[in-house]
Amino acid sequence: MEIFFSPEVISPHFQALNVVDSKEKAVGSVALLFHEKKIYVYGILEEEGVGESFKDLVRPYLKGIAKAMPDTEIYACLYSGCKKIHLMEEEEKGK
Repeated sequence: MEIFFSPEVISPHFQALNVVDSKEKAVGSVALLFHEKKIYVYGILEEEGVGESFKDLVRPYLKGIAKAMPDTEIYACLYSGCKKIHLMEEEEKGK
């Protein structure tokens, strides 16, 4: 299943993004909070079957934010169903 971001609220300090499928049905959400030199990210999907798609959607988004704000630390907590998603596990294995 393809999923996409659908912005709900975007401000200088906070972003709320709906995660929708190709029929524009909400299947989850992502919230980002910008505080000083830290970014807190919380995301959850209702269905476990789209965890890899969620990871593929969120990872480049966060990399773009990190590139735009190079001195910030990003703390992410993402879930698909009840399972935690690890964004960086492939990169960590390669080190």
